[in-house]
Amino acid sequence: MALAATATPSIAAGDSRPAAAPTTGGPAAEAERLVAEMTTAEQAASIVMGHISTSDPAALTPYMQNTGIGGFILMGENVSGTEAELRAVTDAIAADADVPPLIAIDQEGGVVSRLPWDDLPASGTLKDRPASETTAAFAARAALVDRAGANVNFGIVADTTADPGSFIYGRSLGADPATAAERVAAGVTAEESYVASTMKHFPGHGAAPGDSHELIPSTDKTLDDWRQSDALPFVSGIDAGGSVLMFGHLSYTTVDEAPASLSARWHEIARDELGFDGVIVTDDLGMLQSTGIPEYADPVVNAVSAVAAGSDLVLMIAHSTPDTAAQLTEGIAAAVDSGAIPAARLQDAAERVMTLRLELAAAGAVWAPCDDCEPVS
Repeated sequence: MALAATATPSIAAGDSRPAAAPTTGGPAAEAERLVAEMTTAEQAASIVMGHISTSDPAALTPYMQNTGIGGFILMGENVSGTEAELRAVTDAIAADADVPPLIAIDQEGGVVSRLPWDDLPASGTLKDRPASETTAAFAARAALVDRAGANVNFGIVADTTADPGSFIYGRSLGADPATAAERVAAGVTAEESYVASTMKHFPGHGAAPGDSHELIPSTDKTLDDWRQSDALPFVSGIDAGGSVLMFGHLSYTTVDEAPASLSARWHEIARDELGFDGVIVTDDLGMLQSTGIPEYADPVVNAVSAVAAGSDLVLMIAHSTPDTAAQLTEGIAAAVDSGAIPAARLQDAAERVMTLRLELAAAGAVWAPCDDCEPVS
């Protein structure tokens, strides 16, 4: 893979982010130890990814400290000015944390782009180009994400559709499952050298018409048909080593009437059939509220349902306030106390999230621009 010199990363000396000390047994063993020392409330907080709409570092550090949550997602309101200014934001999010939190961003490029300075090729171009160009684009894009201080990119759209009228068409890396699978694998492989790469939106929007920001798209496609089509890009991304799998708010009614994000059956398929062993994150739970469907009106109920079904990390953006993360934490902890969420399920989720946090901390390096570096291959 050859990158342009302007996009070629180099290791910068020093790292302002705290890194976890190495321990015998690796990140998974250390995560097990750390989670075992947590209270139920602390475990619950550790699997919440929250958001507040500010680019003021002075507001972000106390938000993270007071909530104790395990992750933060950067949206447009958090990104203002230059890369250096954004780095101040992400440094504030991670300040004083014993283990750096997950800091995520939706940096797909093109239609969905939070970094104004990302002018790299995106899906609209890449879906018709050789997979090697996807590799180059997402390696450079992941370097931009990492330099900004984020460590998770919600950037690989594994949904596939040939319908230009679909809301996901302009974001998909392929109009058919085979070509999408090839480019998803290329993008994931490239990103994992820099950040935790995320495939979304499992099990795939392509077969289910409608925009999940407004409703619950549904399809009567069978599981066997799914295995031969929409599953392929997700399988390729998992096989390529993707760290995170985002579940969508869409329903394959022949598999489960519930949205996949709240479906134990779809979580079982991802784990047991596809072999995914990383972190499962929900799509924004606020989207469920935006549908106006009464059963999804309570964000705490949605979060509890997602964790009980098998999600490891609950993401909340739309309709959230500075108090929402604490409310989700309290609700998840109360559900464990009541038995609605088995204690072992919360422990498993917290360990998976903590393992990823430790792995990213151990990677340690900060990637910085290198205008005069030779291209790498």
